[in-house]
Amino acid sequence: MFEKDPWRDKEYSFFSHTKCEYFPCHKTEHPEDFNCLFCYCPLYALKDKCGGDHRYTESGVKDCSQCTLPHRRENFGYIIERFKEIQEITRL
Repeated sequence: MFEKDPWRDKEYSFFSHTKCEYFPCHKTEHPEDFNCLFCYCPLYALKDKCGGDHRYTESGVKDCSQCTLPHRRENFGYIIERFKEIQEITRL
């Protein structure tokens, strides 16, 4: 039978680098669930369509400092599903 989320509870879908000098890099009430796997968010390239909590500075730079979307354990599948879109916008 096909699992809905085959990545759930798998080691490859979660990594928490608690010894990192920046851990956690975003404010969280649940550091035990803070996923460092996507330390640099792959969804950044999707601009306004990333689905995260971002804003743009006056100079037009995307500011994701309040966003925890890539760091929540349950969002691994969401990010992986978006890779096809990232591939499309980066195609030469």
